Amino acid sequence: MKTTIHGYPKIGPNRELKKVVEAYWKGQVSKDELISKASEINLSRVKKAIDNGVDIIPSNDFSLYDFVLDTATMFNVIPERFKYIEDSLDRYFAMARGTDKAIACEMTKWFDTNYHYIVPELAGDIKLVKNRPLKSYRYVKEALGIKTKPVLVGPFTFVYLSKVYERQEGSILMKMVKASESSKFAGYLDLFTSLYNQVLKELENEGVEYVQLDEPAFVLDLSDEEVGLALKAYEKVMDEIKNLKVIVNTYYESLSSYDKLVNLPVHGIGLDFVVNNENLENIRKYGFPADKILVAGVVSGRDPWKTNLKETANLIKELSNYIKPENIILSNAAPLFHLPVSLEPEKGHLSQDLINILAFADERLAELKSLRDHFANGVDLPDTDVKSIISKYNNEAVRQTVAQIRNAEVGRKTPFEERYKKQMELLKLPLLPTTTIGSFPQTQEVRKYRADYKAGRISQEEYENFIKKQIEYVIKVQEELDLDVLVHGEFERTDMVEFFGEKLEGFAFTKNGWVQSYGTRCVRPPIIYGDVSRPNPMTLKETVYAQSLTDRPVKGMLTGPVTILNWSFYRKDIPKEEVAYQIAIALREEVLDLEKAGIKIIQIDEPAFREGLPLKKSKQEAYLNWAVKAFKLSHDTVKDEIQIHTHMCYSEFNEIIEYIHKMDADVISIEASRSKGEILEAFERFNYDHGIGIGVYDIHSPRIPREEEIEEILRRSLKYIRKDLIWVNPDCGLKTRGWEETIPSLRNMVNVAKRLRKELSQ
Repeated sequence: MKTTIHGYPKIGPNRELKKVVEAYWKGQVSKDELISKASEINLSRVKKAIDNGVDIIPSNDFSLYDFVLDTATMFNVIPERFKYIEDSLDRYFAMARGTDKAIACEMTKWFDTNYHYIVPELAGDIKLVKNRPLKSYRYVKEALGIKTKPVLVGPFTFVYLSKVYERQEGSILMKMVKASESSKFAGYLDLFTSLYNQVLKELENEGVEYVQLDEPAFVLDLSDEEVGLALKAYEKVMDEIKNLKVIVNTYYESLSSYDKLVNLPVHGIGLDFVVNNENLENIRKYGFPADKILVAGVVSGRDPWKTNLKETANLIKELSNYIKPENIILSNAAPLFHLPVSLEPEKGHLSQDLINILAFADERLAELKSLRDHFANGVDLPDTDVKSIISKYNNEAVRQTVAQIRNAEVGRKTPFEERYKKQMELLKLPLLPTTTIGSFPQTQEVRKYRADYKAGRISQEEYENFIKKQIEYVIKVQEELDLDVLVHGEFERTDMVEFFGEKLEGFAFTKNGWVQSYGTRCVRPPIIYGDVSRPNPMTLKETVYAQSLTDRPVKGMLTGPVTILNWSFYRKDIPKEEVAYQIAIALREEVLDLEKAGIKIIQIDEPAFREGLPLKKSKQEAYLNWAVKAFKLSHDTVKDEIQIHTHMCYSEFNEIIEYIHKMDADVISIEASRSKGEILEAFERFNYDHGIGIGVYDIHSPRIPREEEIEEILRRSLKYIRKDLIWVNPDCGLKTRGWEETIPSLRNMVNVAKRLRKELSQ
């Protein structure tokens, strides 16, 4: 058996890619320096695979920003508004981040993960302008003298996740819709299959042996028509391909319509055997084509727990009953970019117990080598018992509390309209109240003070005095901008999940366990290894101090239980929902403390609420029910007068709007800028009768939004939502922005809100 990998982290062991790309944006390094450093990082990844004995080495899986954006630009899928930028690299970054003249392309979650991709806009002169897989293959071959397996997003997934322009019914206006829901889907898929065939022919002519086309969309619940289109598409993709071994790789769930899609006219199929047993059950039921290679995803790419290699070896032995061993290639089940690079920096930082049961990307390579050596040379496999180590951190009191609420009804008793009336009378807020999502710019000075405090270079008193000064400044800025509801700025928080995890029992934190979220944005997911509880208040000090500085309401800012769960590496020895309830109970204690301290608005953010939604529809209702319950559990004991806000970003709302309504938050803030306000259509079809904060400008872009852009989104909102329910805010927190962008952007936002407020009050 051979081994291969896919999706090895792109960021570098110490986030070298982030640093050099951001330096390029600031004009601190040249384009040549950027390309040179990026090439060095890319080759180091390839060498890592070679050093770990990987048999089939990937290429074309490196990106300066996003691999879907790479694919789009490869096929000249460039929106008209960016055509004025002549330099291709600057145009590429502009599509991701926007410019003064052009709003960035929409960004959304990649399937059920915390990775964000740039959504392609299919229009214009689509053609192959650069065969990126071929260029990457040649580069690695010339640099290291090896043949590689080029990896590329497959045509079905690429088109399925794209958006297209269509005319609105009964209107001359055009709108963007998902390609998968468009009448143009079949046509665009047919166009791209021809282009992919061209790419493959050029690779075959080069002498490439393997190519991998990633088709995670094949694990979704596809209709019979879509399955038929997929089969037809691959007949065209594979036309006249004779010697090139094309592997269609799937992950994150079991292959849908297995009996049909497993017979795609390709040389191999990649299946995920980690996520559940469904792919194995399908092989037991239907078998596997004798003429195909099986790329068996047998080690996790998404969670950090060490693989039980003996159990995995038994799985591989069973697969060998259906597939010739020489036709099995062992691999990671999902892309490795969901994991940190290496466990090495954590030795001496994390407890030895945790080191003994964790595996990051590098350790996954070693696991694959161990499995291959076991089958090739009879090398013994080690014993791994994750559950017995985790069981040492059980908290019976927490477990009993969860058991009591597991089947209980939770939620606020008073209906929303009655609560909201009390709240707004108490708060004395105007029509279209303005606020922000929570965080304000975290400058280099803020990050330095925080690092110095953690390293013991300054005292706790010095650090807390510094944070107080930052809070004083941000309260003053917000009052000068005339925002209606203020925040304390979150200067003490590195990350919205990490901050809370550090103050809760049952969480561990890495020293260098960075994972790419989007572009150059990296996060360090906490590791939930034990039962969760709150030993002390977490946010009280800063929030109460901020409120003491102003007569305007200051929001208490918390991260919700579902988001903390979904953005952590959570334990697998108990049901996921039980971990969510444990976190919710801990947060409820914090909410009650904020209420006692006089805080009248508490925001419990759930940007990852939809992210955890299972990809199979049959599994979604159960998740949504317990996710809603966990959110409600976090605050259901507060008085009616306490206004509960939540925030969701870059979510597809349409299919879960009913459950968002069931969350019963008094106000939910949503992204409406990159999607050009299209998300509001969900509220046109569903009578959403709670408060809605409209995210009127994109904080992931450095551009300052024009007032007319903000006004357009708000006027569209007023068509679907009662004016007394609309709030006005940016689409997300402002932590990654600079003050020079933040203040004028918020000023424009407040100006528009005031102008419309006056108009609506006449």
